[in-house]
Amino acid sequence: MTPPPVSFFAVPGIPLIEPGDDLAGILAEALRRAGLALQDDDVLVVAQKIVSKAEGRYVDIDRITPSQAAVEIARKIGKDPRRVEVVLRESDEIVKLGPHVIITAHRLGFVMANAGVDESNIDHLDGGGRVLLLPRNPDGSAAALKGALDAMFGASVAVLINDSFGRPWRNGVVGVALGAAGLPALVSRVGTRDLFGRPLRVTEIAAADELASAASLLMGQAAEGLPAILVRGLRLDAPACPAAALLRNRETDLFR
Repeated sequence: MTPPPVSFFAVPGIPLIEPGDDLAGILAEALRRAGLALQDDDVLVVAQKIVSKAEGRYVDIDRITPSQAAVEIARKIGKDPRRVEVVLRESDEIVKLGPHVIITAHRLGFVMANAGVDESNIDHLDGGGRVLLLPRNPDGSAAALKGALDAMFGASVAVLINDSFGRPWRNGVVGVALGAAGLPALVSRVGTRDLFGRPLRVTEIAAADELASAASLLMGQAAEGLPAILVRGLRLDAPACPAAALLRNRETDLFR
């Protein structure tokens, strides 16, 4: 039996997002303008950066006074101590230090470079230094967007917020899910059987991460300006759960 096709559409015409913008309204307008009105079971993948911008998650570096710990780390890795201080404030634990990078356990549970503190694709206001943080509650942000879009289109959709992460043992970045609503971020196949009838015992599929990565191929990483991707035709037969389900606890994380 041929599986149904799954289609990915980059949503054009999304303007630069500013703090306080009605992100759901902007996304809805762009979708309608592109002839992509949302339908039941559609998934909208939204870049973390525009969610953080709408939520005003900027930090003015010039207002940051680095701690002694930040100064010492900055000296070791060759990084601005003010930026190190912002990373430390967003983190629960330093996992690894390297040239110009800090791998941390973010307070939300993500193990990532520089606690997600980013300077790319943001307006630096006439050269003034500022950085952008992750959303305070990515799953909550996804749920809020889902609720607004469901109401605007009279449909039941899913929303996924993605970001780019590096990975142990691999070069390059891939998209991962920071927040999700209306879809199973993690799908358990435990108890199902493989092609030879052998029952699966530990297999879980990070469905939200796979979607986030596929969408990132269309979003790009530089000046593409395509921060929203519509996924249509996907069917995931599992209960909805948030992206927080993807986080591995410290006790089972062999890299920590």
